Amino acid sequence: MTAADVHESTHGAVLLDAAADAHEIARLRADGRIEFIDRLPEDGRDALTALWAYYPWRRAAVRVLGPDLFQRTRLDRNRYLITADELSRLATLRVGVVGLSVGHAVAHALAAEGLCGELRLADFDDLELTNLNRVPASVFDLGVNKAVACARRIAELNPYLPVQVLSSGITAESIDGFLDGLDIVIEECDSLDVKVQIREGARARRLPVLMATSSGGLLDVERYDEDPQRPIFHGLLGDVNADQLASLSSKDKVPHVLRVIDAAVLRPRMQASLLEVGKTLSTWPQLSSEVAIGAATVAEAVRRLGLGETLPSGRVKVDVPAILDEIKDPMHEQVAPGGQTAGPPDALPPETGPTGDAITAIAAAAARAPSGGNTQPWTLDVGDGTLTIRIDPDLTSAMDIGFRGSAVAVGAAAFNARVAAAAHGLTADVEYREGHSSSPLSAVVRTRPDGHSELANQFDAMLRRETNRHRGVRVDIAPEAVASLTHIAETEGARLQLITAAADIDGVASVLAEADRIRYLTPLLHTQMISELRWPGDPSPDTGIDIRSLELAEADLAFLDILRSGAVMRHLADWKAGSALGEATRSALSNAAGVALVSVRGTTLADYARGGSALEAVWIAAQEENLAVQPISPAFLYAREPRELDALSPAYSRQLADLQYSLETLFDIESDESPILILRLCRAPHPSVPSRRRQLPGRSTPT
Repeated sequence: MTAADVHESTHGAVLLDAAADAHEIARLRADGRIEFIDRLPEDGRDALTALWAYYPWRRAAVRVLGPDLFQRTRLDRNRYLITADELSRLATLRVGVVGLSVGHAVAHALAAEGLCGELRLADFDDLELTNLNRVPASVFDLGVNKAVACARRIAELNPYLPVQVLSSGITAESIDGFLDGLDIVIEECDSLDVKVQIREGARARRLPVLMATSSGGLLDVERYDEDPQRPIFHGLLGDVNADQLASLSSKDKVPHVLRVIDAAVLRPRMQASLLEVGKTLSTWPQLSSEVAIGAATVAEAVRRLGLGETLPSGRVKVDVPAILDEIKDPMHEQVAPGGQTAGPPDALPPETGPTGDAITAIAAAAARAPSGGNTQPWTLDVGDGTLTIRIDPDLTSAMDIGFRGSAVAVGAAAFNARVAAAAHGLTADVEYREGHSSSPLSAVVRTRPDGHSELANQFDAMLRRETNRHRGVRVDIAPEAVASLTHIAETEGARLQLITAAADIDGVASVLAEADRIRYLTPLLHTQMISELRWPGDPSPDTGIDIRSLELAEADLAFLDILRSGAVMRHLADWKAGSALGEATRSALSNAAGVALVSVRGTTLADYARGGSALEAVWIAAQEENLAVQPISPAFLYAREPRELDALSPAYSRQLADLQYSLETLFDIESDESPILILRLCRAPHPSVPSRRRQLPGRSTPT
């Protein structure tokens, strides 16, 4: 086949000698569509050294120096930085690059610096317009295979460098042929199972593997040539292999991906972007500048490998934005102080149960009551046959508007006290007092003889009451159970409404998911929400929410470090994004058997406390109906006036008002009613861990 017959889909230059290939050159010149370009100086046109390089995809032939002179001249500015002897040694390297988005910049950098003598490129994908934010190609390359486009660009840089292209990408059938004979593997593909497959093949052949993760400038070096027993990805994936990964869903691969990229230390803007993948972003975001940094880092690593210089296995960050954050003025250079990394957290201490006389048991039962974020916003004062439960103003939060949420918790504590008193053969009378100088609301519980047998029967059930955040399954709630729960709420002076129709539950889910999104995006609400979470070993484990009780899948748990970042939330707010922030609530409600709302007539703190007692009674009874219960408190729940929403979330007060109206419409809340709390009901196993409680003064810690 002659040069003129070469199809335009090829990726390499056709080299033609002016004398030996005169006939072919004449045929090309006869084609008016083909341009001949000769810009060599007069002293470079010696027929013994100059050749014509024909590029079919360009329909152009360019006069170039012969191979030796071309290489010496092109790399003249490498002098001393990379010596001629070093270039000769590097010219023996055969390097394979898998994944030609980031890999395009890497391969071109290797070719430009003269760091290899042969390249193999593998990618099955074609270039799209969205690739051109980081792939140094052009609109002429759209629709062209990525590996082919890269090979063409390299051919236009150096027509003498051998480049092989595997346009089908890496498959089980092609991987052996691709890896055999290589000296270095550079892996930049998107598929996690292919990443592992490549490393398994490289390890079997004792080939070093390099990978640049563009965001944050992370470089991975895996020296299987020095240690063929070294675990894949530094052991970050555990014992999982390529076949196991291939069988996982995209979601189940997320924790593995986040461990590989070290997502917890990514810059906040990148962390925020991860939450938008599949929402406002179709895939992983990347910048051309970061890709270029990765290419430069890999090029230096290849140079060191090729010359036998020191390059151990491991990973390093070349994070330019972070480096610029540490910029120093030579005139006033200061050394930043160092820090220490805390050791692994200790396990939570074992649970202990309530002990002691009747009033102690009553106080311990009160302390078991639920509260927003498990803040336990009360003080408990035990007297002679008397328990006083006071709101502690220091334990409030922004969502506890007007201490209404705290009043609900005090009411629930008072109900528990009544149950415990009955179990000890006593009757507990509760008096609510508002406006005390030291507390907005107090519940004074006085005991007297002759306990209430019906309440006494609930004591064990009260001890078993728990918050259950398992996703659970939808079940039919028997009409008798609905009637019973409704009657219990009414007995305590409240109203229970239960939504069970799937379409109506979806409507509630939409409201609550958006409310959760706003809670994340409002700086104060986000800070307080994250402050409620407790990791094992936390110095304050007796309050807050143990992350294990969130019952998150590993994929969702992996995002917790990202969700903790205020900087991430600021980016999402600026982008008017973050729909994923409410997905946990939406998903949980999608499996709900029902969504209940407890409300009460009146607006005083005593009314809210009365509603709290009803809430606790309903919660306990629902569990006895074999229903798992999860409380849900949207940010707007305790707001009664627009100014309160303005103070709660200035940027989103209007949206919160609309959401509040939607929820009240869905539940038909009347103007003189006060919502107390929303309960998600489903069938689920018991929680992974129980909530903890603060130790009572002079008493043992109740659970």
